[in-house]
Amino acid sequence: MSWLVAASLFFYAWWNPSYLILIVFSILFNFSIGVILAQNKANVHLKKILIFGVTANLALLAYFKYANFFVENFVNFTGFEFYLSPIMLPLAISFFTFQQVAYLVDAYRGETREYNFLHYCLFVTFFPQLIAGPIVHHKEMLPQFAKDTIYKLKINNIAIGLTIFSIGLFKKVMIADNFALYATPVFNAAEQQDAINFFMAWQGALAYTFQLYFDFSGYSDMAIGIARLFGIRLPINFNSPYKAYNIIDFWRRWHMTLSRFLRDYLYIPLGGNRLGKKRRYINLMLTMLLGGLWHGAGWSFIIWGGLHGSYLIINTLWRGIWPEEKKNSIYKFLSRLLTFTAVVIAWVFFRAESFDGAIYVLSSMMNLPSAFNVMPVFIKSTMETVGFGFSGGYLTYEYLYGTAWFLAFIIIIWFWPNTQQLLENYRPCYESIKELRKNDDTYTFPIQWRPSVLWGVVIAAILISSLLSLSKLSEFLYFQF
Repeated sequence: MSWLVAASLFFYAWWNPSYLILIVFSILFNFSIGVILAQNKANVHLKKILIFGVTANLALLAYFKYANFFVENFVNFTGFEFYLSPIMLPLAISFFTFQQVAYLVDAYRGETREYNFLHYCLFVTFFPQLIAGPIVHHKEMLPQFAKDTIYKLKINNIAIGLTIFSIGLFKKVMIADNFALYATPVFNAAEQQDAINFFMAWQGALAYTFQLYFDFSGYSDMAIGIARLFGIRLPINFNSPYKAYNIIDFWRRWHMTLSRFLRDYLYIPLGGNRLGKKRRYINLMLTMLLGGLWHGAGWSFIIWGGLHGSYLIINTLWRGIWPEEKKNSIYKFLSRLLTFTAVVIAWVFFRAESFDGAIYVLSSMMNLPSAFNVMPVFIKSTMETVGFGFSGGYLTYEYLYGTAWFLAFIIIIWFWPNTQQLLENYRPCYESIKELRKNDDTYTFPIQWRPSVLWGVVIAAILISSLLSLSKLSEFLYFQF
């Protein structure tokens, strides 16, 4: 185990050796506080110790991630002259901070058992999930680390792990990175206030919607796959969120471990739905605003969180009007389409570099008359006959080609099995298939992975094609959080 801890720390230090001190300090501090909380139940000052531990973690996160943002806005609002040198954000600080905050709270609640320091180090630094999650619980990981048998190489773990990793790498470098080629120019143009028509705006928004989907899905698969090589099962963090029929369902599927953290350590402690409807809606909004801020120090992230908070409130109100048993196939299809559209609109704020850039893209997306300026002649002539006038260019092959690809990927995302479904007979992740199938009527597919020559050839082709594409510039979007 010690070599795996050392390898994980080396992996983290490779990015910036100076921040190795930070994560080591964080581990030592939180392990010490956790021991005090777990072993001194008679201590009347335990709550104060917990508050001190959580505050110290959040203060460290606030300094590195939000100090520049707060100072900049303070100067803008007050006019007071103050300068703070740009602070480089340590890699994965949001993930290992939240993970350890959860550990301290659970230790205070008496939900932890004491493990040795080496186990705790691996719990925090385990390299497959260190950089971009999932945000794991001690009860999920530490019992696995305590088993000596998991560190012995097994052929079935290698086959399963390599399969999942290959699929994830393909999603990232072959799909997500290619969608970036369509998304980035549009959002860059928006920041410069260059002309963007209706089709360009939707192309950029949809391209980013798919880019982020396959980027995060790909990373989640790679994390699960690498961990499985060592015999470790990570919790699932991504479960086909664009299949969601509503926003509540979306947050049960997207960044699932973050949703779990926000629910268990923020929404419920705030009162959840126990203090009446009005307080419930306030708690939902506060939780999502802070969830947005967790993703980045910027007003666009806060607005994104506020939008999802509003979506959740509307969704909660609607469920009281339209009961679950009244939903038919047409209703479900329209619900999925509406949910997807709402998510796309929110992603514009998530992606844009500024509020003005986001509004510019959204204005172009809503500017339907500009779409008429790129329609073919025969459509324009027909529309002009009934009183519509147009001037300008035509609907180009590029738009038609892009639209065809977007429709194809929507079909894939909605109807093709995800990685967990392909390997469900081999329990690829920590959760059982029974848990994943709960409230999910899409979990029935005839296509299943199994060790065979055919699947070996398919996975080898996927892996080789992905590795050959690694020479180009590739960015993991969730690394910035």
